Amino acid sequence: MLMWFNPNTAIHGLQSSFKSNPKRGKPNRRLYSPYQDLQIPYQTLYEIPTRPEYLFQEESLRQRRSWGENLTFYTGCGYLGGAVCGTGKGLVEGVKAFEQGDTMKLRINRILNASGHAGRKLGNGAGVIGLLYAGLESGIVAIRDTDDVINSVVAGLGTGALYKAASGPRSAAVAGAIGGLAVGLAMALKQAAKRYVPV
Repeated sequence: MLMWFNPNTAIHGLQSSFKSNPKRGKPNRRLYSPYQDLQIPYQTLYEIPTRPEYLFQEESLRQRRSWGENLTFYTGCGYLGGAVCGTGKGLVEGVKAFEQGDTMKLRINRILNASGHAGRKLGNGAGVIGLLYAGLESGIVAIRDTDDVINSVVAGLGTGALYKAASGPRSAAVAGAIGGLAVGLAMALKQAAKRYVPV
């Protein structure tokens, strides 16, 4: 059972024990309590709001994340998703690399090395894609001053093209088309989920 600390009760207990045992010092002496004048109910001190609090009224009217939140969200999700997928891929590769006379320690070492290598590689790649996408989408929203599907699709096109730009114009065009189609499909699935899936 959870018990709350009450400083006044503790001080009164000390005072009564102090009075009952005069050998400790002078009887009827009042002990100092730093909490005795604080009559603030603790419920009001720890009342957490249930909705976001904004400094300015304009911020509360906006129904989307800021560019900084967008950047953090997409980069973090990209890195985490890529790292998890890469770790799974490395696990499979490490198990496939087992040889006949391997000890258990060597097998675990193979799995850890392959998982770490593939997880880092895919995580970094997906994190860069998330970073590019978030930056492009936030920039397009700032330029157009509207928030719709076109921003996301154009950001997907630009992300794919920028990510593969070093491989040549043809690879950049193909990657841009794939990025635009992937984002368009994701937006369509999101709208369908909002319409048909009860939350």
